[in-house]
Amino acid sequence: MNTHFNGRGKFILIPIAILAFVALGGWVVMLLWNAILPGLISGVGMLTFPKAIGLLVLCKILFGGFKGKSGGKPDFRRSIRMKEKMMTMTDEEKEKFKAEWRQRCGR
Repeated sequence: MNTHFNGRGKFILIPIAILAFVALGGWVVMLLWNAILPGLISGVGMLTFPKAIGLLVLCKILFGGFKGKSGGKPDFRRSIRMKEKMMTMTDEEKEKFKAEWRQRCGR
């Protein structure tokens, strides 16, 4: 008997794991909301499970974004390449580069 996952096993297991993770996250959000907010802020009602899932998704969109595989972690290789590039620039090129970024960032 083969104990390794084949392509079909992963195809079934991954969606189940995602659904379980979302359900667990929604359940935690619902419990925390119902334990803290109604007693803390007047007028805030209890949260149902579907609303907790919606709140979790809304927070992911607003605050977490959809950053792909990197999970929003900084790309240190890009940072290192940028430092190396800056070290090889002349003073005039550095000033031009900084001026462009100040203009883009509004400073």
